[in-house]
Amino acid sequence: DVQLQASGGGLVQPGGSLRLSCVVSGFTFDDSAIGWFRQAPGKEREWVSCIQGVNNITFCPDSVKGRFTVSRDGGKNTVLLQMLSLKPDDTAVYYCARRRLACSYYYTDFDSWGQGTLVTVSS
Repeated sequence: DVQLQASGGGLVQPGGSLRLSCVVSGFTFDDSAIGWFRQAPGKEREWVSCIQGVNNITFCPDSVKGRFTVSRDGGKNTVLLQMLSLKPDDTAVYYCARRRLACSYYYTDFDSWGQGTLVTVSS
């Protein structure tokens, strides 16, 4: 079974940092892309990063560039999302998801999803 499990969310003050983890199993990482998305209450799901397993190339939108970094945790089946300089607008449930081969910024292109982890940025 394809499984993704996101964790690491929590409450953080503006300007703080968090590192989210996505542990994956049931598929070959090297022919997959793992994306991170977020969804705030009343808003659409938004793409925040993606990494391609075949070549470790990463992508992210301008809204988080320079603050969010996606990486693979060495030889482990874990994808990390390091988030710096967090803002209240970053408050959302964060999800990791998988699709074959290449990254995409459309959440509908991803066929397997983790359960989400809540990030709250507030003073």
